[in-house]
Amino acid sequence: MTTLELLSEAVASGKSKDAKALVQRALDEGTAPVEIVDRALVPAMASVGEQFKNNLIFVPEMLIAARAMKEAMSLLEPKLLAAGITPKYTAVIGTVQGDLHDIGKNLVAIMWKGANFRVIDLGTNVSPAKFVAAVVEHKAQLVGLSALLTTTMPAIVETVKAIRGGVGQAVKIMVGGAPVTQQFADEIGADGYAPDAGSAVDRAQALVGAA
Repeated sequence: MTTLELLSEAVASGKSKDAKALVQRALDEGTAPVEIVDRALVPAMASVGEQFKNNLIFVPEMLIAARAMKEAMSLLEPKLLAAGITPKYTAVIGTVQGDLHDIGKNLVAIMWKGANFRVIDLGTNVSPAKFVAAVVEHKAQLVGLSALLTTTMPAIVETVKAIRGGVGQAVKIMVGGAPVTQQFADEIGADGYAPDAGSAVDRAQALVGAA
């Protein structure tokens, strides 16, 4: 197996130390940082997302794979920035106002990063105005709204209205979370809905035209 194949395997199976060592080996062999991302890290996280979607792995396995990817990227990000290479698409994500749950939102953020999105994570209990400000500031093409509680679903409605009022159709809006459905997404005028973090990558890429 090549170094990049071994790296992809290490990330997908959550072996953080191996992943970091293999990134260093690939760099020592003269592989360009962007090539390491495109040919090893992105495919690894795509594989993890597929397995998660098909219930072959679960949240703990996904989290350790994400940790391995983060370790690998810690070596690559400074080199990519120095070379002026940044992801093509920017996404803003957060849990809506009144809701403090973040596991699902964190998984989606990780998967989007793995798919080479620049992700601005606003955290939890985020006001509609803060979402709008972040979309404008970072010139985001995509915004993800998460809620775990039925009682905070109205906050999704308010946030979608605020974003549409602030930036119109210039940004694609995705919604998700335990009580959220495709029907709800359609009713409130969101552009997309994903039932899980694996599907969120496919949907996000389709919405921004990266699929």
